[in-house]
Amino acid sequence: MAEESGFDRTEPASARRREQAREEGQVARSRELSTLALLMCAGGAFWFMGGGLAGRLSSLVRENLQLSRALAFDPDLMLSRLRDGSLDMLLAFLPLLALFVLAGIVSALAVNGWLFTTKPLAPQWNRLDPLQGFARIASWQGAIEMVKAIAKALLVGGVAAWVIWHDSGAVLALASEPLADGMAHLAKLAGGAFLIMSGSMALVAAVDVPFQIWDHERKLRMTRAELREENKETEGDPQIKSRIRSLQREMARRRMMAEIPKADVVVTNPTHYAVALSYQGSSMRAPRVVAKGAHLLAERIRALAEEHGVPVLEAPPLARALYRHAQLGDDIPAALYTAVAEVLAYVYQLRRQREAGAALPRLPELQPLPAGLDPEAS
Repeated sequence: MAEESGFDRTEPASARRREQAREEGQVARSRELSTLALLMCAGGAFWFMGGGLAGRLSSLVRENLQLSRALAFDPDLMLSRLRDGSLDMLLAFLPLLALFVLAGIVSALAVNGWLFTTKPLAPQWNRLDPLQGFARIASWQGAIEMVKAIAKALLVGGVAAWVIWHDSGAVLALASEPLADGMAHLAKLAGGAFLIMSGSMALVAAVDVPFQIWDHERKLRMTRAELREENKETEGDPQIKSRIRSLQREMARRRMMAEIPKADVVVTNPTHYAVALSYQGSSMRAPRVVAKGAHLLAERIRALAEEHGVPVLEAPPLARALYRHAQLGDDIPAALYTAVAEVLAYVYQLRRQREAGAALPRLPELQPLPAGLDPEAS
């Protein structure tokens, strides 16, 4: 069948499939969004912190290039000076580096939320296969990536060329400015250029993020066969579940039949419904339904009751009401207390007269049931 081939993935991914993919580190990723975040951070950093950073770097270069004769001919002092200079340089760039790291984390969280897994770090030897690599390059996704790269290069390159042409006069004028002022001015120009290029990258990211989410969902789609197999694994084989339910019903029916010989009375329709009632005043708040059934099961309940000498009383409206409104193992509804009390009074009288060998009592004439209890009442 076509749906069994694995290529007809028409079904949305299940929650379990999504969870497994997330555990494997397979989530939607947008490189363009990360690039946009880094460009914006770089532009903002150069724009707001460029002057201070340029002054700090100028001071570090001046300090570390001024060497005394003793320092120049002493390797230990030179190494110490190099270590101190490198540490100062790192501290100068540390705010900028921290900003870049924060931008990378926030751009990743914006698409997928928090996810920590080491599984993507595991080596994937199949990626060393040149045939598979060529297949990935020649695929339609590779073609889309190539089109994206060309479009991005044209867009960002065009914006960068316009920025350079627009600021060419200001860049040439840097040569006439003092060093400190020129470096601060250069940082402003670089920050502005990064921010303008970020605007062009925002267009690319606005297209790429929805595409990556759609493509990730497409890769997670499942065939109907995969859905059926997953349902079997999570919920069990339907045939086995059906068999278990059948066995459970049979066991419940056996337990119900075992309660009939201990019942006080069986109320019948006479053939369509049968309800067995039991009442033990010391342990029960009200009479309880210990068995009930319709049609063939009703006949079986009646036959079993007659076999064990349990009184069988034909009271069609009461039998129908008990079958409809009383659950197996529960007390009868309060609205039926009066009618059931009349039945039990007859049963107890019947039991005493049988023990005494007297004539059997007349069948009781039950009072009409409250409106709405008999399902067949007009």
